[in-house]
This record gives sequence, C-alpha cells and structure tokens, in this order.
Amino acid sequence: MRKTWKKLLALGLAATMVAGMTACGGKKAAELDKLTILVDNTVVNTLNGQAQFEAGLEELMGIDIEIIQPDHSGYYDTVGQTFANPDTTQWPDIVLLGSTYYATYASQGLLADLTEIWEKSDLKASGVIADEKTITDYAIDGKIYGIAPARGNGCMTYVKQSWLDKAGITKVPTTYAEYTAMLDAFVALSPDGYAITSPGLVNNEAPYVNYLPEFFQSAYPDFYQKEDGTWVDGFSEQAMKDALGRLIDAYNNGWIDKEFATNKTSTCRDKFYADKCGVFTYWAGTWAATLSDKLIAAGLDSELVAMKPIDEVGQYIERYSPVWAITSACENPEQAFDLFFGTMLDGSKGQVLWTFGAEDVHWSKKAEDVVVGSGDSTKTYTYGEGEFHFKANLETGDSQYKKNHIDPVLSIAKFKDGEDVSNAQMDPRASAAADIFFSNCTIAPKIVSNDTMSKYQSAIMSLRIELVSQVAAGTISIEDAYARYNDEQGANIQAILDSLNNK
Repeated sequence: MRKTWKKLLALGLAATMVAGMTACGGKKAAELDKLTILVDNTVVNTLNGQAQFEAGLEELMGIDIEIIQPDHSGYYDTVGQTFANPDTTQWPDIVLLGSTYYATYASQGLLADLTEIWEKSDLKASGVIADEKTITDYAIDGKIYGIAPARGNGCMTYVKQSWLDKAGITKVPTTYAEYTAMLDAFVALSPDGYAITSPGLVNNEAPYVNYLPEFFQSAYPDFYQKEDGTWVDGFSEQAMKDALGRLIDAYNNGWIDKEFATNKTSTCRDKFYADKCGVFTYWAGTWAATLSDKLIAAGLDSELVAMKPIDEVGQYIERYSPVWAITSACENPEQAFDLFFGTMLDGSKGQVLWTFGAEDVHWSKKAEDVVVGSGDSTKTYTYGEGEFHFKANLETGDSQYKKNHIDPVLSIAKFKDGEDVSNAQMDPRASAAADIFFSNCTIAPKIVSNDTMSKYQSAIMSLRIELVSQVAAGTISIEDAYARYNDEQGANIQAILDSLNNK
C-alpha cells in the first residue's frame, strides 16, 4: 500500500482517493502529510542521532515525521496527560504503550481498531512476519489495536563474578537459601551496605514483579486467570503474603537497597556501575552486553553471571511487549498503518533503521577504528572494509551502540535475503543471556481490560504499590495492610472480579 499512496500523490489523485475512503467511525479519511510519534527512550534520543534516524524514516515514508520523546521516567505521565486533553488535535498519530496501558486505552476507545486493516495489509501479505500469532496474541476481545515489533523479553538476575570471588562463593545459587546466603556475603562487601538494588518493589507495569523475582517467587500482585478459567486477585492470595514476608526480611537484613521507593531504573544501573552492589535483575539479551560494557567503562571487572531462575522461582516471566498503537485521533489509520508498520517491519531498509539505527551514525561497514571510553578504560576496536560494527555512543562515548528500538534477537519480522546488514551478528554475551532466559521463562498472564477495570484498576494498583513498600519498610504490618486494602478497595476489587467472571 505504501507505494500506492506515493503513486497517488505523484499523480495528483489523492483527493479522489480520499473522497472514496472512510476511516473508523465513518469519517472521510484525510491524506496524511505528517505522522507524529510519541515514544519513550527505547528509540535513539536527540543526543544520539535521532535527527538522522528521523530523516531516514522520512525518506522511506515520503512524509514529515515528528518524534515526541518526553523524559523516560515521566513517559506515562505524559501519555496520560495527552489522552486526557479533550483537544484531540493535540494527540499523536502513533503511541508506544506498555501492555497494561495498551489494554486500558483500547477499552476506553482511544485507539484505532486495526483488525481489518491488518487483515488486508501488504504487511500481512508480505510474509515477513514469521508467526502471525505474534500479532493476534495482542488482540483484546478479538480485536487488534496495536502491534509489538518484538517479543516482550523479561528480566533475569545478573551477579558480578568479582563479588562472588571476593566472597569465596564458587557455586551460583540455585535455591532461595543459597541466594540469600550470597546476599548476606555481598552486604559486607558493599560500600553502602546492600547487595541488590531495585527500582521499586512492585512496579506499575505488568508483570509488576520482574525486578525482584527471587522474593516474589510464585506471587503475582494483580488479577489473573487460573487454569480452571476463574479470575482471581493475586494480591490477596497467600503467595503474595508470603512474598511480603520475604521482602520484610530483605529490608531488615540489608539485602536490598533501602532507596528502592525513589530509585529509577537509570539510578539502579548507575549504582551497579559504581560497584555499590553485586546483584541486579535487569533485561535479558542485549542488556547483558551493555551492563558489562558499562562496567568496563567504569574501570571495573566486567564479567557477569546470568543466573538461571532459582528453584522457588521456577521460571522468569516474559512480559507482553510494549505495543505500537494508532490513536483514534489519527485522520487516516489505514495510511498510518501502511507507512509506520509497513516501514518498521519491511524486512529491509526500514527494519534496519528501527533495529540498528542510521548508517554511519549508529553503525557502519566502513574500515575504521572505533574508540570508546577514556583514560585507562579507553578501548579501540578495528574493523575492516565491509565488516558490520556499531559506532561509539554519541552522547557518552563510553561504549558502542547495541541496537535501536528493535532488539534483533526479539524481532517478530525476518529480514529478506541479503537485507540484514549485520549478517545476523550478535554479541556472545547477549546471546548467552538470551538463551538462558528464553529456556527458562513463561509468558505473563494475558492482557485483559474492560470498563470496570478501566474505572478502578489504577487506584487499586497504586494502593498495592504503596502497601508493599510500607510493609517492606516496616511502617505497617501485613495484617493492617490487608485490612486497609480490603477497606479501601474491596468493593472495587469484587466488582472487577465479577466483571471478569461474568457474574
């Protein structure tokens, strides 16, 4: 379809085409001359060659592109404020949404229904999507409102080998008892007196517990569907109460960074790079190499052990990937779909841009030396003509790029023959971590939302996060926390359960 749009524009027939087309809601579809895209920092920022990336998209799409990229930590505040604005002309055409937000905004009618557009699209017909379930698995009540260009991935626990060596630990923990014994030893090694850092305890985005799996184990602090089809509130189950007991131990024993409530993910990474702790649970795959490289840049031993889940955890949780959606304010969702997804997942130049970035900005095949780091941590990498390699980070210079938005290990679309500029190269540290994760993971509970959930879920989740933090820090008992939970949200929780169980 993208070529068709360009031909129509070139022939001056766009007005005729628009007059014969209708968008969602029966409105005549306007020809788009610009796409606005709201995204977090998973796309290169202005200091990292975003202008060149944007220019590449404009060349491929043939229209103007505007990338709106708020601060990462405040991204969903911006998204919420955007959708709360009654002036829909101020909404973006395209928005990136985590699974929870995706389900909520879809149920509120704020996202365009892409079901029929996908079925009739050139993208589907092209065959570059290896498994169409990667599209349809994100359907809500049978309708597709967005597309995730990559698998969700998930977090796994990394341990610094240097800390294991200092503590005299020769066996990587496989049980909770061995894990906490390791944390005890690491507390004594930490300059700040904690073994592991975390951005919160329960997070606001599914699967909620991905940064502290060893303490949550089988607990899941949200609504989920059991094998018999019944929906339950996982926060009210005994497994969650047991997890709270372990979090109390973690806080009292100094295992966990006591600044968890104010930590951002970037704060935690910085603490890990500064050698304040020896354990960090973070994303599998590419991040394994990134964490290692950042330690090198800090002048530290970079060897990391990517742990298999301990016995009590069983399997790490693979999240549902963030989803790209077209907002209901978009004047022509069919054209937006074709331009945006038809470029991002074209198996060719567009997918190269979204996966590796702009040529000679983020990656290159020219013969050159790439210098990263400074002082004693300076490293030089020499590449021959035609050899794919990433360039040095433009913002910091302390490492090479690893990817742009799409992790090549996780992409749902396959490159066409001869179109993968990297020749399927991947850092062995990243591939090893990815192999461990995907051999030991299970998908998060399925995405669900309805009017009742949209009405109450945000307040319920906020209270859960607050109560878990208070219980762990010892400012409220487990019993009092649940008394407050049931008193403040019990009726709303029951209303959601009734709606999910069709009562």
